[in-house]
Amino acid sequence: MIPDPVGLPSQEHPSDGALRTVIADDERLARQKLLILLDSEPRVKVVAECTDGKQTVAAIRSLRPDLLLLDIQMPDLNGFEVLEEIPSEEMPALIFTSAYDQYAIRAFEANALDYLLKPFDQERLHHAVERACLEMRKTRDHEITRRILGLLSQVKAGRQPSLDPERRLVIKAGGRVVFLDLDSIEWVEAAANYVRLNTGKESYLFRETIGRISERLDPNFVRIHRSTIVNVRKVKELIPVNSGEYVVVLKSGRELSCSRGYRAPLQKIVEKGF
Repeated sequence: MIPDPVGLPSQEHPSDGALRTVIADDERLARQKLLILLDSEPRVKVVAECTDGKQTVAAIRSLRPDLLLLDIQMPDLNGFEVLEEIPSEEMPALIFTSAYDQYAIRAFEANALDYLLKPFDQERLHHAVERACLEMRKTRDHEITRRILGLLSQVKAGRQPSLDPERRLVIKAGGRVVFLDLDSIEWVEAAANYVRLNTGKESYLFRETIGRISERLDPNFVRIHRSTIVNVRKVKELIPVNSGEYVVVLKSGRELSCSRGYRAPLQKIVEKGF
């Protein structure tokens, strides 16, 4: 039985990060075979089956899937006509499935990730899914980068909270007592039972663990590594790398690594804003 895609939950995302997938094919046996093959792909979650073009358009608009496996010859609207109905910003990653090879060039002109010629096997489908996962990861990384840079541009424009006496640290250094404004700190690094507070030309040792100091700093400071905290106001740019991590480039030119495990706090502060 084909579920009505409009009646499925539209905004639920699997907690395991699987690609929410719509399959569209008017042939029942083709859909059944595809479901069997996809059952071996743990990173795919089928959220709707569609039997014609109009149903496919409705599923995409309602469910906003991550991936679309699309047949070309279908009733009502063919595969290419389906694409014409969907704005580019709402279009999921696209893999065509077809028994006809003459549409391949047109499919790639439509920015399809892959073109699976029926009958295809598990290995061929797996490679296509891997490409979709990689593309989705790149898209999400670019979106995170865009939002972070947008936030940084707001900070640069002067939308900053005013200073008050509570936003300073008192540090003994070389026989001096230094009242260090938090805003002057570019980044913090762990040093055994101390942390080193880097302000650009100078740095200060402060007797505190990095976990405790992170609790004392204001929300402008984000932990990007188990041994590193960065002041987002001092960040110039973020450079995604292939491993899913970032290189954080400060205005001073210093480059710091943002490990994958600490991307979530960085993304959270961007989404929350100042």
